Amino acid sequence: MKGIILAGGSGSRLYPMTRVTSKQLLPVYDKPLICYPLSMLMLAGITDILIISTPQDTPIIEQYLGDGSDLGLKFSYRVQENPNGLAEAFILGEEFIGDDPVCLVLGDNIFHVGDQIAQVRHATQNIDDHAVIYSYYVADPRPFGVIEYEKDTDKVLSLEEKPANPKSRYISVGLYMYPNDVCARAKALEPSHRGELEITDLNKSYLADDKLSTVKFKRGSAWLDAGTPDSLLDAAVFVGAVEKRQGLKIACLPEIAFRLGYINQTKFQSIIDGIKDGSSYKAYLKLVLEEG
Repeated sequence: MKGIILAGGSGSRLYPMTRVTSKQLLPVYDKPLICYPLSMLMLAGITDILIISTPQDTPIIEQYLGDGSDLGLKFSYRVQENPNGLAEAFILGEEFIGDDPVCLVLGDNIFHVGDQIAQVRHATQNIDDHAVIYSYYVADPRPFGVIEYEKDTDKVLSLEEKPANPKSRYISVGLYMYPNDVCARAKALEPSHRGELEITDLNKSYLADDKLSTVKFKRGSAWLDAGTPDSLLDAAVFVGAVEKRQGLKIACLPEIAFRLGYINQTKFQSIIDGIKDGSSYKAYLKLVLEEG
């Protein structure tokens, strides 16, 4: 399965922080925001990843992440000239996707799902002709895409984008898995009243064909959307609290690459050696190496 990180948008909700830098490189506690969705793909076993961003942000994201080889990954980059909707990712990424299924993760979404990552990894390895979307229970679903389930089952009855009167408190979060026909389906979409190709409309096309499955993230899992100042702060506080309590980092890319075998010990040591002394990040990586 291929992976796509959609890291576009103007960052207008985060202005003036985004006046001279990419939203994706703003810090969430101790690392840039883009590390979090990238870590989700890595943990799911996806190593070939396309990063889509704006004309001004793509070069600086590429400068930060490089080609992925340091992490045992392969990164490609593509520019989204205008914010034409999430589903446009599959049109821009058609050549990259090729004949493979694909997983899309939004660049401002943060996931901390514990042992459910095994369920996500299973889906990446066993996807058939069904799309798989992930849902999360929230207090106020009105700003999101809402999933209506049949009572006492996981059967999806309807999908609504930002409804005034939501039919449930389950929302679709920024993690989606699709079979290879997603590119053709995205091309067939009509722009919404906002002038965008909506991901909800794409998912509705699978629902209409009875080819939409969902996975509910369990109570106790964490999903955060870091697209506003308040949500960015909430995410930083959450990550900081977990890391300080456990002494283990969230979305530490070199650690994930090492523990999953994407890189060997020699490569991991070279990453450590390339970090300046005095960095708590370097001290943490050294501890990971010592503990094996």
